Amino acid sequence: MSSTDTKAANLIRKCVIPAAGLGTRFLPATKAVPKEMLPIVDTPTLQYIVEEAVAAGIEDVVVINGRGKSAIEDHFDIGFELETTMRARGKTAEADKLRAIANLVRIVSVRQKEPLGLGHAVLCARSVIGDEPFGVLLGDDMIDSPEEPGIGQLARIYQQHQKAVIALMEVPDSETHLYGIAAGKDLGNGVIQIDHVVEKPKKGTAPSNLAVIGRYVLPPSIFPILEKQTTGVGGEIQLTDGLATLQKTEGLLGYKFRGQRYDAGDKVGYLKANIAYALKRPDLRGGLMEYLREVVKTEKP
Repeated sequence: MSSTDTKAANLIRKCVIPAAGLGTRFLPATKAVPKEMLPIVDTPTLQYIVEEAVAAGIEDVVVINGRGKSAIEDHFDIGFELETTMRARGKTAEADKLRAIANLVRIVSVRQKEPLGLGHAVLCARSVIGDEPFGVLLGDDMIDSPEEPGIGQLARIYQQHQKAVIALMEVPDSETHLYGIAAGKDLGNGVIQIDHVVEKPKKGTAPSNLAVIGRYVLPPSIFPILEKQTTGVGGEIQLTDGLATLQKTEGLLGYKFRGQRYDAGDKVGYLKANIAYALKRPDLRGGLMEYLREVVKTEKP
């Protein structure tokens, strides 16, 4: 990353990761294990999200937690007993990897006492974020972008335009009802000046095929908006509705981010992410490729 990109990323010192959801789509696995801790190969999904934030220069990660999710805090804490045992057995490198996780970044855990929606989850972080711009990263959306972290791309656009920025991705028209959808004027270089954003429009009513993906850089002025926000789709306080208000009062930008997105909150998307990240591993690629070729060869149309 260039020095300019690093400076842009460091403009955003804090981020929020909502992680209080019930994970019902992955039951029974998530009955006792937080969905954010389900592994992509051998690393919890949430760790990848935190590592993206760290790579973008973020110093403080505010995890919006829920009841029964203490495993998230434990994962980013020092596992003294485990580390001591591993070092005693000569597994120093493995113990060092565990300590590196604990030293990644400052983690602040904030409890969302009721599942009142994504907008409410972001609002829960208000006292920790304070009066400065901040990032929001959703744990279900994994963005593989080796050249520049996804949230860092948005921080760069925020610095250039001094307006809230949301990540956008084109999706098939048949899927627009599954996402927040934004529409507006193309300013070039992947930047969209948004004039309309709606949460999960009914089939055939979407203003475009640009889906809002789980990365945002927002000004602190979003908090009073969310505080007054009424419930929307699903009877929840929707962040998208708050963004629609922000668009009218201050303006809102979208950015067609560079990178591969995996929806780890969807079962097929989760499997795709596991395969993609495993194929990047030299110790796993050969055996996995051999297996995939055999599956393709024997699978009937």
